[in-house]
Amino acid sequence: MKPTTLKRHQSKISKIVIVFRKDTALARQKAKEVALWLINKGSQPYSHPKQSLSLGRRKVPPVKNFANMDLVIVLGGDGTYLEAVRMLDRKAVPILGINMGSLGFLTNVPVEKMYEAIEDTLSLKMQMRPRTMLDVRVRRKGKILAKHRALNDIVIERGPLSHLTNYSLFVDKQLISSIKADGVIIATPTGSTAYNLAAGGPILHPEVSSIVISPICPHSLTMRPIILPDDTELSFQLNETSKKAFLTVDGVRCGEISGNDEILVKKCDSFHYVLRDPSHNYFHLLKEKLKFGERA
Repeated sequence: MKPTTLKRHQSKISKIVIVFRKDTALARQKAKEVALWLINKGSQPYSHPKQSLSLGRRKVPPVKNFANMDLVIVLGGDGTYLEAVRMLDRKAVPILGINMGSLGFLTNVPVEKMYEAIEDTLSLKMQMRPRTMLDVRVRRKGKILAKHRALNDIVIERGPLSHLTNYSLFVDKQLISSIKADGVIIATPTGSTAYNLAAGGPILHPEVSSIVISPICPHSLTMRPIILPDDTELSFQLNETSKKAFLTVDGVRCGEISGNDEILVKKCDSFHYVLRDPSHNYFHLLKEKLKFGERA
């Protein structure tokens, strides 16, 4: 799916949710400043349902229905951004990320350029860039126990346990391989620069139609990351019924997995949209954040 301009998506932006990093006083202060700035521009700001924003005697109302919102502004790091994505729950509301964290691949607008970026967004000058998401289900004896959605990655790992885990990987119901390792990462192109990269996986351009599977510290040197089309359906099973593992989705621990469980992963039927300046160059971002292409 190609990038599209905000102008083609909607005619006006007026209802805006503000989400800020909870453990940073500066992020809260900037959130209040942005809320007041938006009011002066004639827009209606809303707060995260579990956060509060007070402007003197005036309180910013919490959002109740995300389907009615036009925009989400995130002030924080990528973790705060991913929290906003979970909050949207498939709704095609674009997010503008203001970087108040450390790395900031998703929240890539510097706080110094915050108002310039918001102004361009309100003027419908920004591009909406589609990002693939993954649906993950936990199935036991034919019954679905849990459902989750990932923008970055899904991790099946041994957690605090000392043993290696042994998984079977199925692609479109065909057995591909057994993986004996500390765990396995299933990453989207967006998440390829996160845990996947640290585990030795490849960088994927965020608009490539692929999924990458990377073992974490595999027992065999021949077990390498593999890139698959994103229209495939994946299934993971523990090979030893007595062993346990843990499921983490976008950095959030989602529970324990037993030998009777299947982890089913497939592409979500909806996209997430990040907002970028039309001149945005992904490889400039790689160079800025990871020193990509620089000589040691």
